[in-house]
Amino acid sequence: MRKLEMRKKVILFCDGNKCSKDNKNNRKMFRGLIKQTEMKGEVEIIKTQCTDNCKCAPVVGFQPDNVWYGEVSEKKIPQLFEEHVAHAKLLNHDNSQ
Repeated sequence: MRKLEMRKKVILFCDGNKCSKDNKNNRKMFRGLIKQTEMKGEVEIIKTQCTDNCKCAPVVGFQPDNVWYGEVSEKKIPQLFEEHVAHAKLLNHDNSQ
């Protein structure tokens, strides 16, 4: 058995019927931001089965923060990325100085 190296952040995208179309675009935007901020090895993007929050589609979650958002639009993605993903990079950078 081999131990896997886990990423620092995980972004979960509901891939149920109501969420899948919008979350396809959302995943693409998050991937672009991850690449742009050079965090590719630090962030994992995962599609999940339906989270049963269809009234709030599309649904996106952030781990290890254990925070979930509904009705995630493309215009909210930069803010969510900053709060849950890039913020950790900034904190780690500040601590290393």
